[in-house]
Amino acid sequence: MVRRAPHRDPPSPEHVRQRRPVGPRQAVERRSAALPRSARVGVPDGEGELVSRLLDARARGEELVSTPRAAEVTPTEAAVLLGMSRPQVRKLMDRGLLEFRKVGTHHRVRVSSIRTFLENERPRRREALAELASIQNELGLTE
Repeated sequence: MVRRAPHRDPPSPEHVRQRRPVGPRQAVERRSAALPRSARVGVPDGEGELVSRLLDARARGEELVSTPRAAEVTPTEAAVLLGMSRPQVRKLMDRGLLEFRKVGTHHRVRVSSIRTFLENERPRRREALAELASIQNELGLTE
């Protein structure tokens, strides 16, 4: 025997609006709607440049990650921060190019180590791209 639920009228839109879960983005949008569209904020001299760089990065669509210098991440999280695969991160760790420590059988990579690796890697990448561009020019592959 099949039991059917008693017939109920659909809820009113007002009732549905009240029950709808609110995500963090919607909550921020609701709160910010009540705020004035422009505001003056006092920023110390040394911090103005940092705030400017952060706002410029967000305007370009870049993701920002803020962590304490001593924070540690898993190799998978390090791979996301570095924009590469987890096996590639493990290779960097094994070669000593990315510092890590073991917690039991698990690996942890300091965020400061990731930052250091990226700073050391930038000049090498610039040289490689310059060499690739010169080869491309020699072969006449540029437009």
